[in-house]
Amino acid sequence: MRKMLLITQSEISSGMDFIEKGLTEFEIGKKQCLKTMLVAEESLQKLIMNAENEDDKICVALNKRMGSVYVSMTLRGRAFELIQGDTVEDVLHIEQDDQQTGFQKEEEMIRNILLRANKEQLRYKNKKGMNMVEITVRKNPHAMVMWTMLALVAAVVIGLAMKAVVPDGVSTAINDTLLTSISTMFLNALKMVVGPVVFFSIVSCISQFGDLKEVGRIGGKIMSFYMLTTILAIISATAVFYLLHPGNPELASKLAADASTVVSSDVSISIKDTIVGIVPGNFVKPFLESNMMQLIFMAILIGIAVGKIGEYSQLLKDIFEACNSLFLKITVILVRFIPIATFCSILSVILKTGPDVLLSMLAMLGTFAVGILVMMCIYCLLIILIGGMNPIPFFKKYSPTMLQVFGMASSNAAIIVNMDACEHKLGIPKKIYSLSIPLGATVNMDGTCVYLVIFGLALARVFGVEISGGMLLSMFFSVLVLSVGAPGVPGAGLVCLSVLLTQLNVPIAGIGLVMGLDSLLGMMRAMSNSLGDVAASLIVAKSEKILDYEKYMKL
Repeated sequence: MRKMLLITQSEISSGMDFIEKGLTEFEIGKKQCLKTMLVAEESLQKLIMNAENEDDKICVALNKRMGSVYVSMTLRGRAFELIQGDTVEDVLHIEQDDQQTGFQKEEEMIRNILLRANKEQLRYKNKKGMNMVEITVRKNPHAMVMWTMLALVAAVVIGLAMKAVVPDGVSTAINDTLLTSISTMFLNALKMVVGPVVFFSIVSCISQFGDLKEVGRIGGKIMSFYMLTTILAIISATAVFYLLHPGNPELASKLAADASTVVSSDVSISIKDTIVGIVPGNFVKPFLESNMMQLIFMAILIGIAVGKIGEYSQLLKDIFEACNSLFLKITVILVRFIPIATFCSILSVILKTGPDVLLSMLAMLGTFAVGILVMMCIYCLLIILIGGMNPIPFFKKYSPTMLQVFGMASSNAAIIVNMDACEHKLGIPKKIYSLSIPLGATVNMDGTCVYLVIFGLALARVFGVEISGGMLLSMFFSVLVLSVGAPGVPGAGLVCLSVLLTQLNVPIAGIGLVMGLDSLLGMMRAMSNSLGDVAASLIVAKSEKILDYEKYMKL
């Protein structure tokens, strides 16, 4: 919805009346309406002061898009600096024009302070001699989710239509040439920044602790919780499998021909190798390979060292904090493309997955979905029993982020949106989530545990392999280690599953049954993994008595 009015430069009062009336129609509260009116009036004054021609008219517009409301004002003129000074103190010391009277100087100072105080809601640009100021009156917190949902629904509808009317060769060409390429580019862009984000976030977090005992206490709580949920995930997944018994032996005849492309030797299930692999051989390699365990090790070591080097400590803390802010801002820009990536990912899944295989795999897929739901219930119980909190605000506030993570299909790629949800929705302080979220994306893979247990046992049933008590215990150990060593990226689940199948003496060809659905399964795994990370962050923050409980409970 858009409302627009043209006024002369002497008709500011008419423009303000138009803005007030429009904001009332858009159901903006009185307090926010008054604040917007003040900012709009001062912005109009700035536009007029820098106008090229007194006869040019000002275009005042109100826009309502996806629940968000904006006020924009446009006038031809010279480019200028809308917001002066980095802080209010800077504004107070700005040199004034000598030709201005004392009253004019005070008025200009007040104007600059007001605009500075509302910097986050203001956007200014000059394009081809046209000045434009936009004020964000109300931003819909669910706008990204709405776009993502629309993208998901559109992908399903278009995918089913293409399967019905478009030849397979054309669909495959579109998928390989366009959809897969866009999804890969988006994930590559996220992987490009996720290493620096994890590194600088943890360094900044650790370096801010004055007492290393506090780091050890918080880190110990986080790791203990992660270990608890991992064990619960393995136990619950086993219970769900033996309750529903998925795995039809007839599925063996529907194996995909390209199952041999999965190489099981890429992942080790040795505890020794996992521990030894934490320490990198050089400083650069962990960034090049996005090795989260090695990055976390280096970040913790450097974070501790930064606080112990005397006079240079504050300088380095500021540098690391600036780098952290830089990469988080880059990620915020990239995250805006989530709806496009979700559309391409879901459409690709539908085009690659034939309805016959989908129906045949429905039992396994349904059992896995039940396992994920059981884990959600477990998180709910842990929030109640350990955290002593109502879990409803948690699920209500985090559910939009879950949908975003579902579209990403990557625990590592979801680090940034999870951090944002922790800070802005759940009231979890930075000193907790800066450590727990990157660490959880590496070692806390509850969704992956559920996936490995259910599909490992189901494929064993498909091929008639009997799982004894000893093999079951061995499988538990393997899943525990694999969940820690598995990279949080799409496709890693197949590699881990191939390792598990080899250990269970199940033919590796069984991977072919899962391969067609792996993109969808990867989305569900990432969603569950991230949910566990954020739940742990919430409970640890509550136990440390630093949770913003008022923000958490505010619905």
